[in-house]
Amino acid sequence: MTVHARRQIVATTDVHSALANAAPFLTHLCALRPTSLTVDCGDFFEGSGYYRIAQGEIERKILLKLYDVLAPGNHGWPHYFEPDLHRRTVCANAVNAETGDALFLRLRIADISERRVGVTSVIGQQAFHSIPAAQRTGHHVTDPVQALHELTLAHQHRVDSWVLLSHSGFEEDLKLASACPFLDVIFAGHCHSDQYGPVRVGDTLVVKGLELAKGYAIATPVGAGWGAGTTRFPDRTPGAVPMELADVTAHIDEVSAQLRDVLGPVRTAYRHQVPDRHDLLVDLVARLRTGLGAGAVILNETALRTVPLGDALALSDLLSIEPFGNQLVHAHVPETERCDVRGLLSRLTAQTGPLVTAPDPLPDAITTVLTTDYLADTYLGGRTHEAGLRLDQAIQHVLTARFPDIADGSRE
Repeated sequence: MTVHARRQIVATTDVHSALANAAPFLTHLCALRPTSLTVDCGDFFEGSGYYRIAQGEIERKILLKLYDVLAPGNHGWPHYFEPDLHRRTVCANAVNAETGDALFLRLRIADISERRVGVTSVIGQQAFHSIPAAQRTGHHVTDPVQALHELTLAHQHRVDSWVLLSHSGFEEDLKLASACPFLDVIFAGHCHSDQYGPVRVGDTLVVKGLELAKGYAIATPVGAGWGAGTTRFPDRTPGAVPMELADVTAHIDEVSAQLRDVLGPVRTAYRHQVPDRHDLLVDLVARLRTGLGAGAVILNETALRTVPLGDALALSDLLSIEPFGNQLVHAHVPETERCDVRGLLSRLTAQTGPLVTAPDPLPDAITTVLTTDYLADTYLGGRTHEAGLRLDQAIQHVLTARFPDIADGSRE
């Protein structure tokens, strides 16, 4: 394949390790590859049992075999610093906090239908600050608009068109399009919304592929401009998966077998339902407060995902509901916010999404809470000690019919 054979750009986003039906996704991308520059807009990692068990090895293989350019996402941030993936990752506004040096290559240039196309990415402030604090130590993001203006001024003589991979959210990307009219196409990422576009802002097209490996966005030079749209991956693979992907599909099959393990019967209250995240957490925090003797509990709804349940809870169900491996910990409430718990909860909600607490409302002057390690280390005053229980273990106890003493941290 030569670069001149590329006629289009194909972009996925927010795949989140959704590999349960990966064969159509992988086969279709493989077929598109000879004529496409294949890019991803971030969050390819984390979000399912495949990541929890294989720790990103499957996703890494896919990215190295099928993708040309990557944008870093807040999920799986450390993976983008692995040497092989780092060489394919671009970002215009992620820098070393002390030196200001770029953490990634700022620009890739590719030939698309004999047009020189500059491809870069940005990560939004909200997305960056949702990365666990320990993973972004020494890292910083600058203003995306300023970073993009500086990049284009430095390289405008080298390219004919500008394409941005954005991990900021669709609404933020509409603002970016207004502020950066030199961009021809913005491939959106980070947001899990029903906005896909394409939306035209001036001469810029903003478009997003379907999340969770369900589809992709595509952009093609048309005349002096660009056309863009979205499409779904086929539901089924028309033939055998290409041989070059055999090791990937074998690894997926191996993990799939582990995920079929049955953990126990589902309690009647949750059987044959898609549990509501809020209701499930209300049930959980009440049990945690009693079982672990915590004076106060704070959990965020975005720690969980919704999946339909049947008669039995499989490991795949549990790790789809709680895909991030959160540990439960006791954490400090920042001293400056102990007299304004309502303000603390408002700030946390703005940063992490809806919260569930016990008791509700929380009293003023609390000094410690039971929460997740993510909330403790990223938004609160740090953990005091471990609770000895993972969030998925606690969720399992709530969902299954047999309910042992939650304080013993046992797994059925």
